[in-house]
Amino acid sequence: MQGFGVDIGGSGIKGCLVDLEAGALVGERMRVETPQPSVPAAVYDVVAGIVSSFGWTGRVGVTYPGVMKKGVAHTAANMDKSWIGTDVDTGLTALVPGTVETLNDADAAGLAEMRYGAGRGRDGVVLMLTFGTGIGSALFVDGHLVPNTEFGHIQVDGEDGERRASAAAREREDLSYPEWAARVDRYLDVLEAGVWPDLIIVGGGVSKKAHKWVPLLSTRTPVVPAQLQNDAGIVGAALAAAERIEARGTEAPVEP
Repeated sequence: MQGFGVDIGGSGIKGCLVDLEAGALVGERMRVETPQPSVPAAVYDVVAGIVSSFGWTGRVGVTYPGVMKKGVAHTAANMDKSWIGTDVDTGLTALVPGTVETLNDADAAGLAEMRYGAGRGRDGVVLMLTFGTGIGSALFVDGHLVPNTEFGHIQVDGEDGERRASAAAREREDLSYPEWAARVDRYLDVLEAGVWPDLIIVGGGVSKKAHKWVPLLSTRTPVVPAQLQNDAGIVGAALAAAERIEARGTEAPVEP
């Protein structure tokens, strides 16, 4: 069975067909730079263009880098502030052939890792962190998602954790991997003290070079790289959309 996922990020928007049995992309993904300013209408056009380029007409899963509740965006830390209060489900469904299921981007990545990747079969408290423009988080308790945790904005030494420890911060300040790992370590210390996870999965583009920084961490919690790496958001979005369809007993597009 195939699905389709689109992952909206602060710097890029990526989409692809997904093999939902294997948890893998089908063919090459399409990536488009996030419009600047990143207002909803401009981003919607990019998403619609990506879906159209694959000829996909079924249900589409779409991630958003912020708090999502019932299809409405409630935060916009790394997107234009006009997203706040926007009904993303409705806006996108008007432009793509199939209806749309939206969710937080890190939650989508976590769903993919728990189903197909590093979190598969794991009980207890599992924390997924995505390092990119900001830091996204997804928290699972015995396999159940606690949505919209937004731990990237937890205060670490007086400022948002993602301000100093995101992948964008590493690039912006031209930090070496050891220098950046020390910042990630401090950020994880604060999270560990509040959440006490049993496993931490680190994802985002920087997970491709996990060997350069994960061994430098001194956390008491085991830290492992995401197996789906930067494709986890696309896979998780497609999975979330498809499972809503299956719950209703049909593989055809359904109305929201």
